[in-house]
Order: sequence, then C-alpha cells, then structure tokens
Amino acid sequence: MIDAITSTLSSYGWELLEKTGEHIYISFFAILLGVIAAVPAGVLLTRIPKVADRIISFVGILQTIPSLAILAFLMPFLGVGTAPAIVALFIYSVLPILRNTYTGVKEVDSKLVEAGRGMGMNNLELIRKIELPIALPVIMSGIRFATVYLIGWATLAAFIGGGGLGDLIFDGLNLYKPELIILGTVPATILALLASWGLSALEKKLTPKAYREKETA
Repeated sequence: MIDAITSTLSSYGWELLEKTGEHIYISFFAILLGVIAAVPAGVLLTRIPKVADRIISFVGILQTIPSLAILAFLMPFLGVGTAPAIVALFIYSVLPILRNTYTGVKEVDSKLVEAGRGMGMNNLELIRKIELPIALPVIMSGIRFATVYLIGWATLAAFIGGGGLGDLIFDGLNLYKPELIILGTVPATILALLASWGLSALEKKLTPKAYREKETA
C-alpha cells in the first residue's frame, strides 16, 4: 500500500496541489460568506428576542436537508461548478455561527452594557467595544466548528464539478484505487486541523487581554 501511495503521489502530485487549492478556495469563500451574514444577524437577533428562537430553529431545519439535495436544488439556478458548491456550504455554515453569535452576545453581562450606555455609547459602539469583544470566544468557537465541518463537506463539490479534493476521492472510488482515496482524504483532514489551530490562535490574539486574564484566573 505504501508503494502504491508513493507511486500515486508521484503521478498525481501537481493535481493534488491544484485540487488542494480548489478545496481551500471553496471552503474559504463559503465560511467568509457565513461570517458576513451570520455574525450581524446574530447580533440583530439579540435585539429582537421574540423572534430569535423561531429564526434559529428555521435555520436549524435547513441543516437537516441532505447536502446532496441542496446541491441538486441549486443546480437549475446556478448550474454546475464552484458557485452552487459555495452556496450550499454557506447554508451549512450559518447555523453554528448564528447560534454562537446570538448566545455569546446575549450572555454579555448586562451591567457592562449599562455602564457603556452610562458613558454615552450608542448601540453600534456598545456592539463594537463591549459586546463583540466579550462574546468573541463563543463566536470564534462557532466559526471554528463551521470551518472544520465545511472543509469536510467540501469534498461533495466533486459531484457537481466544483473541484477540490473530492475529485481524487471519487476517482478513487470509481477506479477502485484506495490510494487515490487516501490522497484526497489526508490533505482534507490536515486542512481541517490547520484551520482549527489557526482560528484558535486568531481567537486568542483578538480576545481583549483583560478578558483573557479573567478567563485564566
């Protein structure tokens, strides 16, 4: 098996690099769209708690739809390729980021918020200077979970010509070559681990020092 993997790596080396780049591209843009959409939405939901649970529950229902079904649904509108893959992955990224943002901001100590209001801060300043910095660890946890999840699911982009490491995996399945499956699976796993580590490091860097010291005290 080791000889087969070595031979396959020699034959598919450049293709592996290309597919890894495609995989990163698909995953990155999907999670970026998720952050852009879900973080502001999560903050907004804390201002309208009466409908927050209903909206989060609705987004949760979308998560139960099989990914292949979503891909098939998007194909008539977006065709094949990376676009429907990115949109489908974006849909799956929303729930953990939205839920964690809502929970993190909602659990900010109300006394700190009132203190900010007493200092003359408006809503945007409260969000930017108090709520988001304190809620950041919880928000980043949701982003990290969604990123790792999406990197794994991005292999399904191969079903609709979206590229990525899934191409190698499905080629291995079709050609009965386990070494190709391994060649596609191992880099995807490594990417997920690196993303988790990198986002964890970013979380520590962005979290206010005073809050980090409070957490470790």
